[in-house]
Amino acid sequence: MKSNLATSARVLALVTLMSTTGGFAGQAWAQAQNQAAPSVTLRSDVKIERTERDASGNVTTKLFTPKDVAVVPGDNIVFTLLVNNATAQPAIGFKATNPMPSAVSFASVTEDWADVSVDGGKNWGKLANLKVKANDPTGTAVVERAATPADVTHVRWVFTDAIAPGATRTVSYRGVVK
Repeated sequence: MKSNLATSARVLALVTLMSTTGGFAGQAWAQAQNQAAPSVTLRSDVKIERTERDASGNVTTKLFTPKDVAVVPGDNIVFTLLVNNATAQPAIGFKATNPMPSAVSFASVTEDWADVSVDGGKNWGKLANLKVKANDPTGTAVVERAATPADVTHVRWVFTDAIAPGATRTVSYRGVVK
């Protein structure tokens, strides 16, 4: 029981940090290729997704802020990034990248045009196309295997269309508390 309480406290602290630092664990970063001094801002939001059954047996899915519920292993988390172009010019070639928080396993990304990395952000692509090196079952050789959601280290969005002046775009991904 102690380890579950310690895990819950650690996860709550991490998720609370993610929701209050303006970035997922304070590590969101962005890049605008066309601006010397980019004024595209990132704001993050973290929600805990819970499915509840009412007295009549009806099931509903609700989103909670991390401070409103006890965050426990197995909880589904929705990470949302709001990208705002505060400039008078379109933001062209904008990229937003988020590392996976250590206490969370990647589940999915909402936008089919987003890429993931399984090697710390060195290489990018669709999860189905990525490979990782791992020890074979005997531990005597290194083999290449298909990457899994547990291997994801980063999520990245490359906006192929310009973000209009004053516009806000929203992207998101999901995870599960370890």
